Amino acid sequence: MRPQLTTIVRIVEVRSFATLLFVLGAAACGRPATGLALGEELFETCTPCHGANGGGNPEIAAPGIAGLPQWYVETQLQGFQAGFRGKHADDLPGLRMRPMAISLREDDIPSIAEYVASLTPAFAPSTLHGNAGAGAEIYTPCVACHGTDGLGNEVLHAPPLVQMDDWYLLQELQNFKHGARGAVTGDTWGITMRVNTLALSDEAMEDVVAYVQTLR
Repeated sequence: MRPQLTTIVRIVEVRSFATLLFVLGAAACGRPATGLALGEELFETCTPCHGANGGGNPEIAAPGIAGLPQWYVETQLQGFQAGFRGKHADDLPGLRMRPMAISLREDDIPSIAEYVASLTPAFAPSTLHGNAGAGAEIYTPCVACHGTDGLGNEVLHAPPLVQMDDWYLLQELQNFKHGARGAVTGDTWGITMRVNTLALSDEAMEDVVAYVQTLR
């Protein structure tokens, strides 16, 4: 096993154990009813990576999640639980995230997603240097799902791209292209997205991400 992957796995084991202790402790003390109060309590296990304000930490590839729509956060957590995300050997951040998602009970997910959606988005400065002008043309087919404004479409399971860090968008486009996402049977929307990335070069990906940043 690669040294980097070994380190990630060890981190996952430690945090998964910490999550288990948290859940057991909460059960013993009595948990809040479902909703924002429970979501805030559950979110404590997310703060080591995503931060108390949900702003993320690019140094450990933890994206900013504050203010993302509740439906989207729910879908992603369910995707991690189902194995659509976080099982590929090349997706190290996903490998770290999946055990955290699995530790959640099914009825916990709406509460934590509601709390994440209630947080104020914090847009990080752009870190890429793509050509936004060239990216505008590349983005044309993306409009069908993500919209001209990049705000996404719940019906089509298309997330609001304008609320996501540019480095994270690039990372996930590469994951889709290389099969670390969107290659698992049953992941209908992920498979649909992967098809749209196969023809993109790394340069084209940076360009389209640069254009998305201009939609904020």
